[in-house]
Amino acid sequence: MLRTRVITALVLLVLFLAALFWLPPRAWAVFAGALVIPAAWEWGRLIKFGQVASGLYAVLVAAVGATLFASAQDGIAAQQLGARSAVYLGASVFWVIFVPLWLWRSWLPRSRWLGALTGLVVLVPTWLALVELRSRAPLLLLLLMSVAWISDTAAYFAGRRFGRRKLAPSISPGKTWEGVAGAVLAVSAYALLWAYAWQAYFPPALQSMRFGAFGMVLFLWLLAAIGIYGDLFESAMKRRAGVKDSGSLLPGHGGVLDRIDALTAVLPLAALAYLL
Repeated sequence: MLRTRVITALVLLVLFLAALFWLPPRAWAVFAGALVIPAAWEWGRLIKFGQVASGLYAVLVAAVGATLFASAQDGIAAQQLGARSAVYLGASVFWVIFVPLWLWRSWLPRSRWLGALTGLVVLVPTWLALVELRSRAPLLLLLLMSVAWISDTAAYFAGRRFGRRKLAPSISPGKTWEGVAGAVLAVSAYALLWAYAWQAYFPPALQSMRFGAFGMVLFLWLLAAIGIYGDLFESAMKRRAGVKDSGSLLPGHGGVLDRIDALTAVLPLAALAYLL
């Protein structure tokens, strides 16, 4: 299992990096959609759609994402900015306010149609943010995605080594507060490295206000915290659906949604920060 997991991860990483740095913009948008659309099918299964309905739901997510992408390409600059900002703002409000409240109250979308609407809020802004941030600089997108990866990896190893106090035992018993502490430390070190090595990729607000390294630490802490909520939210959806993984498309890793759960929360908030 570990060998399969490592091989799959390496293949995915090579394909992703090749696409990130070499594909032209429109081809990258299609590639990003190819990441999100299987996750949409998996989301449909989590909310108890049948196979046909899940397929139609994936088509719906693709259509909404493609429509928003096309309108962003064809509209007036000010209108483009306003529409994209609204999408990212709505997703950010969802992750910063609604998801923590839902998890705290142990409340999840019960209606399939409310679950379908929630999936649109989760997946479509992720697709647009992948395109938005890559259009600014491929390295910027990679650096921001790395926040979720570093946080998740540090939390896993710190939790295994020091974990005692459960973070959310009714949702994801393996996650601990010690893991969160490890994630905070790792992301803090990463933020300091970013502050001194990649200042050109600071969010505009941090550049104009000269917050420097401290501001970057706070910004990446926020992204890491939201990423943890993204992970917990998907775990809660899987637990309610009675499944361990969102799918089986990726050998050794489960489904696509399992691999992008933190990114669905991190990327729209990051895109909003870089648009403002």
